[in-house]
Amino acid sequence: MLGLECTSFVMDAITKTFQRCKAQNKAALVTYVTAGFPQPQDTPDILLSMEKGGSDIIELGVPFTDPIADGPTIQTANTVALEHGVSIETTLSMVRAARERGLKAPVLLMGYYNPLLRYGEERLLQDCQASGVNGFIVVDLPPEEAVSFRKLCTRGR
Repeated sequence: MLGLECTSFVMDAITKTFQRCKAQNKAALVTYVTAGFPQPQDTPDILLSMEKGGSDIIELGVPFTDPIADGPTIQTANTVALEHGVSIETTLSMVRAARERGLKAPVLLMGYYNPLLRYGEERLLQDCQASGVNGFIVVDLPPEEAVSFRKLCTRGR
């Protein structure tokens, strides 16, 4: 599994969040939701509610057709989101909408490498930066196979 913060995505947001939590002597609350579940239009409100409820970092699942590393609940959420036409583009628009409404918590896109690769790594990084995404958790990308993606994410450090 690869967890990346990308410099061009305000990388410091995640580091600063963990530092703030440590200074407050508390564990960071990291929450997860699948983009577009139960309905695509609900996701920005869900993200804002997670933050209001105490989430320090939000993992936003990018729906995928074959989420083999996930259990039945997340698999079902993926299926429902895909039935609603949720894609990387719509997931990014959900983050952008939540940011426009005041979401401050760092957001990590969580999912599988194939859709990210198909979207195009450089395009993805540019669009994530424009949408307010802070990094990635790629569940099926071993670090030794992530060299080019990691280099793109850390370019300009």
